[in-house]
Amino acid sequence: MDSKVSNGAGPQDERITSLLVFSFLQSCSPSSFRRELEALGHQLSTCTALDDELQTDGSQWSHPLGGAADTVSASQEEAIWDIARQLAQIGDTMGRSIHPGLIHGLAAQFTNGSLSEEDRRRGFATTLGQLLQACPADVDQEKTLLVLTMLLAKEVASHTPALLQDVFRTTVNFINQNLLTYVRNLVQNELD
Repeated sequence: MDSKVSNGAGPQDERITSLLVFSFLQSCSPSSFRRELEALGHQLSTCTALDDELQTDGSQWSHPLGGAADTVSASQEEAIWDIARQLAQIGDTMGRSIHPGLIHGLAAQFTNGSLSEEDRRRGFATTLGQLLQACPADVDQEKTLLVLTMLLAKEVASHTPALLQDVFRTTVNFINQNLLTYVRNLVQNELD
């Protein structure tokens, strides 16, 4: 889990990853952080409305984030939602095996105001590493890592709903730094 950004996440990649994580959380979120998730969706739509960019084909990203213009096409958006729903189903199964102590420890790190975003990302990566060790070696490592990454975000938000925005940002950054090519390929394969 290299911390360098070698893939160069651009604005469209950020939006795709944000939509993927947001959609995942909506697909499997319990009511314990539904209000925070709605607020996050509103905040994301406000942020993307500031861009006010249309893709060259004129399509806009509108579904979950309130109609803001963006560079994600309708077909990409639908593909991302489909992927998120599939990953959420896998996450529901995997989530049963996550020890509550891991979530409690990670939530404590996110509530520690003295930790930088990089410190939080490292703590997040350490927790993911512990979870990956328990996974069978014959499973798709990148898919497992992606599901576990978003599942950790869900579990931390379920544990402490007020942490949703912080854990969302860390999750999006982690995915863009470590799984960007995999996410791009998932979306492209879903479109093909």
